[in-house]
Amino acid sequence: MVKLNVLELLKKEEKTKYWLYMQLGMSYQNFNKMVNNETKSIRYDNIEALCQIFNCKPNDLFVFEEEMKNN
Repeated sequence: MVKLNVLELLKKEEKTKYWLYMQLGMSYQNFNKMVNNETKSIRYDNIEALCQIFNCKPNDLFVFEEEMKNN
């Protein structure tokens, strides 16, 4: 499963979720779903904005976690 790594990036930068929310200028409901990995998609313009805010590349924003399979 691909997950957005924003909370870890915020921790490294010593910034809060509220700070990032204000930077992005999106609705709080959509923002909260995005940072908590509760959404199915992320718009390219949001990825671009996150890259500019964190001065990183898109692959720095995401992590891949293998899902455990139920037998």
